[in-house]
Formats: sequence, structure tokens, C-alpha cells
Amino acid sequence: MLFNSISYLIFFPIIFMLYWSLNKKHVSLQNLLLLVASYYFYACWDWRFVFLLAFSTGLDFFSGILIYEASSKIKRKFWLFLSVGINLSFLVFFKYYNFFIESFADLLRVFGLQPHYMTLKIILPVGISFYTFHGLSYVFDIYNNKIKPTYNLINYSLFVSFFPLLVAGPIERATHLLPQLEQGRKFNSTKAFDGLRQILWGLFKKVVIADNCAVYANQIFNNSDDMSGSTLVLGAVFFAFQIYGDFSGYSDIALGSARLLGIELLKNFNFPYFSRDIAEFWRRWHISLSSWFKDYLYIPLGGSHGGNRMRIRNTFIIFLVSGFWHGANWTFIFWGGLNALFIMPSIILKTNRNNLGIVAEGRILPTWREIIQLTSTFSLAVFAWIFFRAESLEHAFKYIRGIFNFNFLPGQLSSL
Repeated sequence: MLFNSISYLIFFPIIFMLYWSLNKKHVSLQNLLLLVASYYFYACWDWRFVFLLAFSTGLDFFSGILIYEASSKIKRKFWLFLSVGINLSFLVFFKYYNFFIESFADLLRVFGLQPHYMTLKIILPVGISFYTFHGLSYVFDIYNNKIKPTYNLINYSLFVSFFPLLVAGPIERATHLLPQLEQGRKFNSTKAFDGLRQILWGLFKKVVIADNCAVYANQIFNNSDDMSGSTLVLGAVFFAFQIYGDFSGYSDIALGSARLLGIELLKNFNFPYFSRDIAEFWRRWHISLSSWFKDYLYIPLGGSHGGNRMRIRNTFIIFLVSGFWHGANWTFIFWGGLNALFIMPSIILKTNRNNLGIVAEGRILPTWREIIQLTSTFSLAVFAWIFFRAESLEHAFKYIRGIFNFNFLPGQLSSL
């Protein structure tokens, strides 16, 4: 069920009316209704994967309790590693199995071998990356004594599978969402209208901006060999706005839907294309994912301690993993590595936190220096998006060569 579908337009008002018809004191009934609605929402994609979602939920729910109640550190680690290992095994199998098999076969061919291998026709469970990260953050936080486990299976199941965030995020934290699910919620007309406005704004981003930009971006990328350099640049810009409209549009609809139900989700996008450097861009783009990798990968690896060598290594790791998280293709990994290179000067010079405020703060217009910074940062982001959109690394490099072939006459543009 897509957020911009007739099905959701029917589904959500029904849930909204049933939800608020329940007395606010009966928060358990409200949560049960939302849980049933969430599983129905997920089943509309493919009912077979409901069992995988339920298994993952139960695994982390009981693992959290076992970690918390363990009598020794060894037992705590055992239950943590068991939960993390099983979760990542499912994620790797469904999302990355064919990628690893094909990549290993390609490596053997480099050495003159002709391997016989078998790929699987695996259907990727919708939202598996998101609900897996929800569960992982939960057990990590319990292990690190940041939170205590909940003993209410309905509340925890809703935390993992809450339908507004199930498919496209944001990636929630138990410290933020679980307390809201445990408390009574009162209808607030001001917040409800804000939520409705955010849904409409999200739909505008998705339907008007993203979907229309996708038409031109797809035509240009799919026929890039026949396009002039200027048209290829325009195609990359179209895709930059397409992916922003898609991601942030869905996030806005998710946040608005949750707010109509009296629940606040984490903000996921904050005008990323108005960033003055790549470090600021990543503080504003897919915020919940960036902060997840920071808290559960970058800091455990040592963070910024140990000098520039440690900071450089850890930065490359999180960006490469972030790229791999987005998709099972070398293009995504290259995209992550490219962003790591772009951010590296600010990491080495320790200027990555120079731009914490907003552009033109206290002024009507930005300065010329800020305009140059905005333009250069946007250009770097657009360049990196070429690898994110391309079908393969070969396609991406051919696309880039086409931009710099000194043929900038927009003859093909008229055919779009």
C-alpha cells in the first residue's frame, strides 16, 4: 500500500476515526488497533513476509528481556550477539545473497576461473532494512544500559511495525517512540492540522516534484549515450530533485500521519540542498539513518578518538556501509565512498561542525560566500547521485564522460 494511493486514502481515515473513537484512557486498545492496522498495511505488500516481521519482532523483544535479566556479562553478550546475528542473517540473505554470490564469481573470473554458481529469485521484503534497524537499536540500547526493556509485547510490536514508518522510515529509537506508546494520547486539533498540512506537503513533493522529475531523469539516464553534455547534467539535477521528493515526501507523509494520531516521529530531512558543505548536508539528509550509524557504528568503532587516522577510517566505514544499506550494487558502495571523500577535508581539518546554524540566519538573503558554498555543495551531491541512479559502475562512468565530452549543445533536450 503506497502513501500516494487510493488504498491509503481510504485506509487512513478509517483507522483515524476508529482510533480516536476509543477512550484516551484505553491506550492499550489504541495500540492494539494500530498494531492490527500496521500488520494489515504490511500484508498489502506481501502477506507472506508478515511472518518474518513477527519473528524479528519476537526475537528482539525476548532478547531485550534476556539481555537485561542476564546474570553475567558473558550471557548478556551471548543474547546480544544471537539477536544481532539472526537479524543481520535475514537481512543479508534477502537483500545481499545474490550480490555476494555474483561478486565472488566475478572475482574468481579475474584469476581465470569459470565458476558455476546459482542465484536465487528472492523477493525483497518491504521495509526489512528499517524494521531490522529498529530492533537492533533496541537491543543495543538495552545492552548499553540506556533503556530498560518493555514487557508489553503489543507496545514493542507497534514500535517496530508502526505503519507510517514501516516502509520508508524514519528509523525510530525506542527511547523516543516507546514512551509515547505507553502514555495516553489526547486529540489536539492544532497538531492534527499541522499533520494534515505535512501530509499534503509530502504528497506535493512525491506526486508533483518527484514523479514529474522521474519522467525526465529516467528518459535521460536510459538514453544517456544519445544525450548532449548539458542534457546529462540536467538529467542528474532532475534525479537529485526526484530522490529528494521521494524520500522526504514519504517522510513528511509518515510524520504527518503519525501526528494525526498524536504521535511524534523523528524529523528525517531538513532542507539538505541548502547546505554549505557536505558535512552539513549529511546532518540534514536522512537524519535518522545518519544518526543511527553514528551512534551504533561510528562511536563503537572509536569515533573521533585516536587522531585523524581513526576518524578517516571510521568515516569511510560508515559511508561505505551506508551506501551498501541503500542497495545491493557496487554503485551504492561507490556512492558512499565518494561522499566519504567529499567530507574528508572537513574531517581532517576539523571544520565539519562549522555550519551548525541556518543559511542567511538573521538576514533576508545569503552572502555571496554562502551562495558559492551552497552551489558547490549541491554540485557535489548531484555528481554523487549519478552513481546512485546508474544501473552499473560502467553506466555511471560513461554518463560522466558524456558530461565532459565538450558537447553541451542541448539538441536532444527538445525531444524530451
